[in-house]
Amino acid sequence: MPDSTGTLYIVATPIGNLSDFSPRAVTTLSQVDTILAEDTRHSMHLLHHFNIKTPMQAFHEHNEAHKAENICERLHAGENLALISDAGTPLLSDPGYRLVNMAQDQSIRIVPIPGPSAPITALSVSGLATDRFVFEGFLPAKSTARKSRLHELGSENRSLIFFESPKRILSCLQDMSEVFGGERLACVARELTKTYETIRRDSLVALVDWVSRDLNQQKGEFVVIVQGAPPTDANRQQAEMILRELLPLLSLKQAVAVTAKITQEKKNQIYELALQIKDQI
Repeated sequence: MPDSTGTLYIVATPIGNLSDFSPRAVTTLSQVDTILAEDTRHSMHLLHHFNIKTPMQAFHEHNEAHKAENICERLHAGENLALISDAGTPLLSDPGYRLVNMAQDQSIRIVPIPGPSAPITALSVSGLATDRFVFEGFLPAKSTARKSRLHELGSENRSLIFFESPKRILSCLQDMSEVFGGERLACVARELTKTYETIRRDSLVALVDWVSRDLNQQKGEFVVIVQGAPPTDANRQQAEMILRELLPLLSLKQAVAVTAKITQEKKNQIYELALQIKDQI
């Protein structure tokens, strides 16, 4: 590619608190030729706050398919462009995948400008396992389809991260409680970094009761994190056999790490099992 080829910057923006916007992000958006914004009216407030005068162009799910090629042509012509979403890290349940995929195929330089991310922010304070997790984004809007997807995830032992809307948060938690079991732990993170931020971890059945009784907890933007499924009996037996062989030979930490890698179970669950076995040896 010619040296004159421009750069595509993927810039994370605040999910609520404007103070979370990094100086590097401000500099980048100030210096590029154009900002590709999911909603230009929404992003205008952010740009005004930081006195960023770079022109914006709408780039959203309805025009991404036919605009991606033209944007790559502009990058090849030497323009530097930045992609932002309404909030958080672009591409996570937001537009941009087609563009980034095409730019990668064409060897266009892509630079991430990291910053806020609602899924990771919620996970970090959830008190649920963080060593292995999966981001599922939004579940289907209809209960039948939503339950079907939840059943598919029923045996997933990694922590599950979802987005949900205020209109569906209660019905979503009810479906999760029905499919996963009411005693499964979960965390509801609402309005992260904003004035009415609320973070609550409890059993799914308790969360359903809490949200149903407090209408304020049915407003705003939500991240829901659900504890992974417990090990099956077969997996537990396999892990126990491996641990009994390894614990006399390795440190507790090493034995747990090796066993977790072999069984693909969560380290914290293997650790609890290892402590039980160690007391018996």
